[in-house]
Amino acid sequence: MKILQINSSARAENSHSTRLANTLVERLLADQPQAELTVRDLGRTPHPMLDEAALQALFTPAEQRTPAHAARVAQDDALIAEIQAADVVVLGIPMYNFGVPAQLKNWIDAISRVQVTFRYTEKGPEGLLTGKKVYVALTRGGLYRNTPNDTQTPYLQTFFGFLGMNDVQFVYAEGLAMGPEAEKNALESALTQIEQAVAA
Repeated sequence: MKILQINSSARAENSHSTRLANTLVERLLADQPQAELTVRDLGRTPHPMLDEAALQALFTPAEQRTPAHAARVAQDDALIAEIQAADVVVLGIPMYNFGVPAQLKNWIDAISRVQVTFRYTEKGPEGLLTGKKVYVALTRGGLYRNTPNDTQTPYLQTFFGFLGMNDVQFVYAEGLAMGPEAEKNALESALTQIEQAVAA
C-alpha cells in the first residue's frame, strides 16, 4: 500500500490539521507497517499558482515547449505522479476564511489535468484516479459542520469525485478557537472519528 499525505496548513509548527493527518497516517501504518509513505507539505514547500505562464506551458505541445515551459509542467507532473501512485490519500486541511488554503488550491489545480486525471466523454466527465481511499482531516476555529457556512466539505467532495475518488472520509475538529475546553473536546472527538474511520 502507498500512502500520500498532503499537509496544507500555512503553519510550519503547531498545526492541528497536520497533527491530525499525522495521527491518521500513524493509525494506517499500525495496520499496514509495510506501507510506503510520501509526505508533501504545501506550507513548507508551496506549489506555484496556476497563472498565465503555467497555462501557456501546459497548452504548448510537449515537443514545442521551451526549457522554462518544460520545467513548469514538470512541477505539476511530479504531483500527478504522486497521487496516481497512491492507494490512500490523507489530507490535513484547516479552514481559512470559509475556504481551503490557497496552497491546497494550487495543488488541486496542479493535479487536475484533462486526459490525465479526468476526461470528458459523451456521457460527461469521467475521473481517472479511481480505486483510492481518501481521508480528510478538517480543522475549524468555529462550528460549521452541516451548516450552509461549511463550503469546504461539498467543494472537496465535488473535486475528489470529479477525479474519480468517491471513497472520501471526513474527520472534523471544530470549535478550536472557542476556548481551551472546546479545543480539548474538538481534538478528542477528532481522534475518536479517526479510529472509527480507519476501522470502517
